[in-house]
Amino acid sequence: MQKPNRRWMMSMAAFITAACFAFAPAAAAAETDPTLLRGARTSVLDWETGANQSVIIPAVEIPIFLVALNLYDRRVNGREVYGSTLNTTADHLPPKSWKFDEDPFNVNQFSHPYLGATMHGLARSSGLSFWQALVYSNVGSFAWEMAGERGPASINDMITTSQAGSLLGESLFRMASLLLENGNQRPGFWRELGAAALLPPLGFNRFVYGDRFKTVFPSHHPARFWQLRLGASADAKVSDNSATSTVKRQEVILDFSMAYGLPGQPGYTYERPFDYFHFEFAALTSAHTHNWLENILCRGLLWGKEYEAGDNYAGIFGVYGSYDYISPQIFRVSSTAVSLGTTAQYWIAKKVALQGSVLGGVGFGGAGTNLFKGERDYHYGITPQGLVALRVIFGERTMIDLTAREYYISGTGSDDKRGSETIFRGNAGIVVRVYGRNALGIHYVASHRDAHYKTFPNRHQTVGTVSLTYTYLSDIGFGAVGARL
Repeated sequence: MQKPNRRWMMSMAAFITAACFAFAPAAAAAETDPTLLRGARTSVLDWETGANQSVIIPAVEIPIFLVALNLYDRRVNGREVYGSTLNTTADHLPPKSWKFDEDPFNVNQFSHPYLGATMHGLARSSGLSFWQALVYSNVGSFAWEMAGERGPASINDMITTSQAGSLLGESLFRMASLLLENGNQRPGFWRELGAAALLPPLGFNRFVYGDRFKTVFPSHHPARFWQLRLGASADAKVSDNSATSTVKRQEVILDFSMAYGLPGQPGYTYERPFDYFHFEFAALTSAHTHNWLENILCRGLLWGKEYEAGDNYAGIFGVYGSYDYISPQIFRVSSTAVSLGTTAQYWIAKKVALQGSVLGGVGFGGAGTNLFKGERDYHYGITPQGLVALRVIFGERTMIDLTAREYYISGTGSDDKRGSETIFRGNAGIVVRVYGRNALGIHYVASHRDAHYKTFPNRHQTVGTVSLTYTYLSDIGFGAVGARL
């Protein structure tokens, strides 16, 4: 794909609203009785049985959305890139015409997943399951690669738009639905607005189709924990073997994380994809960088089973899907992966709980930097990777967080078989609750990149940040399940 103007991301919700308001209800009328669009209560979505879901409505909405996006890009970015025709579409059909594109990293690894999340959300909010919505996002991504642009169809975009997009979209769908569910049977205006902000397609379909899609997706009451942090770096150091010295940077940091479906909740099962998931988002501002998105990470259980070992140990084991985007100032890494692993909780003592996840798998990822003259911006490849995440909870007072991730961007399945990269990302922090749900903390984040290419010098880069934070907690027990107090 070619380089789109970044403003299209800000206009995506407007595309859905304007285009679908104009065309979607009429186009779906063949499948939907008009009385349903006026809010009749005789036929509403049942999430448990799938009754009154729609396969036609998202099949109409997604093409309309993609056409609107193409028309917008033609106007803003020009017909040279987006003036696709039947002839250019035919040129994309042969497999040999597909290639890795050279769009900016944040376009390929964040904007495209968000596009996929939008298509996934249109299908999910019409009552379809995760797997059905995954099909819609894949078909929508393929349609865009065929007819959305004049340039060659992109191999990497089919992965990041559809697969990563569905993983991101399901996380947003679950969080938006949880926000609505906590408002009981009739969520108020602010909950509806918050859910629409998290996932615009959900808010759109709930508004346009009246009571038909007003039924809130049932969470089955998972154990969950979230925290919102605001902080400032006390010392952020950046080192690069191509630079003459180590520099220091000060940053303001905002991040949010949620664990949904923590093991140990009596009666809770893991029958649906993402009945367990973990989501993280971090943004920063600094005088030295214009890259506000520091990371967005999600991993969810696609298929698995719960298990126990005695009264104090409960866990889940199975197949996880993950989408990671990490951009610590001077380099970046992103991956879409499938892993085997486990998430568990163990009560070490009466008031001490250990929670954690261990995952190992393989994905398709990209990594790189653009600070070295002549060096390729980033490269793709098959990406073996691993994760160890631990939290130690001391009653209602203190929590210690430790997380380590590593990615190996290989030359296999790559657009540049002459090189490889190893990326490590580590987090350590301690949070102390001081009053109610309010807490203070200190955190250290370290990111390291080793890059080896035959045509460029080896590259070693490190970013380390110490920050002081204020944290607002979802509960005073830090998410410990079945507290032994």
